[in-house]
This record gives sequence, C-alpha cells and structure tokens, in this order.
Amino acid sequence: MAKLYFRYGSMNSGKTALLLQAVHNYEEQGMKVIVAKPSKDTKGDDHLVSRIGLKRKIDFSFKPNDNIYKFMEKQTIKVSCLFIDEAQFLEPTQVDELMQVVVKLNIPVICYGLRTDFQTKGFPGSTRLLEIAHTIEEMKTICICGRKAMYNARKVNGHFTITGDQVAIDGENEVTYEPLCPHCYYEKLDKYNKLQKRKKK
Repeated sequence: MAKLYFRYGSMNSGKTALLLQAVHNYEEQGMKVIVAKPSKDTKGDDHLVSRIGLKRKIDFSFKPNDNIYKFMEKQTIKVSCLFIDEAQFLEPTQVDELMQVVVKLNIPVICYGLRTDFQTKGFPGSTRLLEIAHTIEEMKTICICGRKAMYNARKVNGHFTITGDQVAIDGENEVTYEPLCPHCYYEKLDKYNKLQKRKKK
C-alpha cells in the first residue's frame, strides 16, 4: 500500500542528498519516478542541488495554484514514486492533493523539507504534512556546540536576525542559514535583542 512520507530536518541535515540517493535507488531498479519542488524554491533554478555537490534536474516545479493530484492523474507512464524537495513551500491544499495521489492512484509520495522557519514557526505545508502523513521521520544534524540542531537561524550578511519574510532562499540576497540547538538559538536571540535595544537608545 502506498504511503505519504514526510522526512524533515533542520538545515544541513542532508535532506536533498538523501532524496537524490533514494531516487537513484528507484531508477537503478528500472522504476520511473518524478522529482519535483515548489516554484518558491528558486535555489538551483530547475535543479536540486545538495550541499555535498550532488545535482539533478527536476521533472516539474509546482506553482502555488497547481493541482498536484490532477498533474499525477494525467501521467501516461507508470510512476513508482513522487519525490518532492523543499516540501515546506507547498500549499496546505497541495499536501491534501498528495494524499489523494497516494490513496486514489496508489503512488507513494516522499516529501523532504523543513519543519519550522527562522522564527521557529511552522511552514503551512510542513504543518499539514505533520498532520496527515502516514510516516514522519526526523533527519538529524548537530549544532555548533554538538547538541542536536532543531532550529534554523537566519543570517543576513553574516548577522543573526529574526526579521524578514518567512521565505528567503539560502544563498540569495546575502541570506544564509545555520542549524542550531534551542540553547544556542536562544543565546543568539538574547544577544540580538540586547543589540536592538542599544540601537534604539
């Protein structure tokens, strides 16, 4: 029976690399897969790019108003699995459409993405996946202190920040991210707040 999977982790947890490895495993067995990502993810343009150098062209980029179920229903070749990277950028309705792909078309769907943003708030797509996915798996990485990283700290020009839009792509407009444990995240947050108070004086 097909299932909807959500594999989440903080930045640098190897999500894209593991997705590409899973895709390779399917294709090595002669199976047809579709590799996609939301159009909001502009990193790599029409490619998935992992931090360790792996790269692959995507088959499709889903816009916010695209109906993923209808897209999959129109496929003329037997699809063994649908892979979606950066799934946090999906609309909640699209996550429901993924469940329809699983239930009505019997096609497994494996999503990789972040659980929360740089303010520790859930992405709408991730929240819906956490609510309905058959299987939820955490992909772990470590903080600079050695503890398990859970948060994604945003830096602009190398400086920690908690302001800005929820979506800001890593590597664009001087934006980068750092995986942090809660202890280190709040330590940086306290320093940030103290700095902001000094600037207002």
